Amino acid sequence: MNIMVTGGAGFIGSHVVDAFIAAGHTVIIVDDFSSGKEQNVNPKAKVYRMDIQDPAVENVFRDEKIEVMAHLAAQMDVRRSVADPKFDASVNVLGFLNLMEAGRKHGLKKVIFSSTGGAIYGEQDYFPADEEHPNRPLSPYGITKLVTEKYLFFYKEIYGIDHVILRYANIYGPRQNPHGDAGVVAIFTQRMLKGEQPVINGDGKQTRDYVYVGDVVQGNLLALGYQGSNIFNIGTGIETDVNQLFGHIRALTGSSCEEKHIPAKAGEQMRSVITAKKISDTLGWKQTVTLEEGLKKTVEYFKTH
Repeated sequence: MNIMVTGGAGFIGSHVVDAFIAAGHTVIIVDDFSSGKEQNVNPKAKVYRMDIQDPAVENVFRDEKIEVMAHLAAQMDVRRSVADPKFDASVNVLGFLNLMEAGRKHGLKKVIFSSTGGAIYGEQDYFPADEEHPNRPLSPYGITKLVTEKYLFFYKEIYGIDHVILRYANIYGPRQNPHGDAGVVAIFTQRMLKGEQPVINGDGKQTRDYVYVGDVVQGNLLALGYQGSNIFNIGTGIETDVNQLFGHIRALTGSSCEEKHIPAKAGEQMRSVITAKKISDTLGWKQTVTLEEGLKKTVEYFKTH
């Protein structure tokens, strides 16, 4: 199968590319390398260094005969979306529409969309949230992800393009970018290994559902084989607060730094945790890597990279 992976040089996308290639598929990466890295790229993939907003992306769909698109390219920093909503929408909505308009003209059959659990549900009514939870995104990032989901419904109804929407919890693991504000596991790990002082926003009692990147990849493989259109959460159903996470990573890195708190950031949720019961029941997905195991793998990766 010919699969386009947008953002295929990035943290999650590169792992998905590796898995699709290992499964015997032909993979075409579209990535502008604004955050993706050359060293993440699987040598068996064909790469187009291109912004997803570039009209020339239509040529890729035509020339490569793309059947499936795994869409991971995004402006994925929640805080940047709050600071610059127009930029967030230009990438996450207009960029996506540019891809879909090209795809529908050239035989695209299916989209696997990397969405978000926590940011779409907003402050939750119940814990963990399932796919039926009300959608109340608190950030432009969450809003653009929800808008993309609605557009996928449109493209299914009007053009017959199937979709599997994967709403992720907080993903961490090897290759995560430790620079910028997104990716607290990578940021804490990198700074502690360098002997620097990480900071915790607010009181550190805000909780997240941390899911290992390898388990997310399995969700993408299962989505590839799924017939029809659906929405699935991928998470662990377990809450971990930032102070606990700080302690785990400090122990694994051997750091002696103390907790340092700074004022909380605007638009940040207090609690976020989702259930993966639907994808478990429907596709047989399950969490295989615990937080302790995943953090150990992540710290070992950063020690050698």
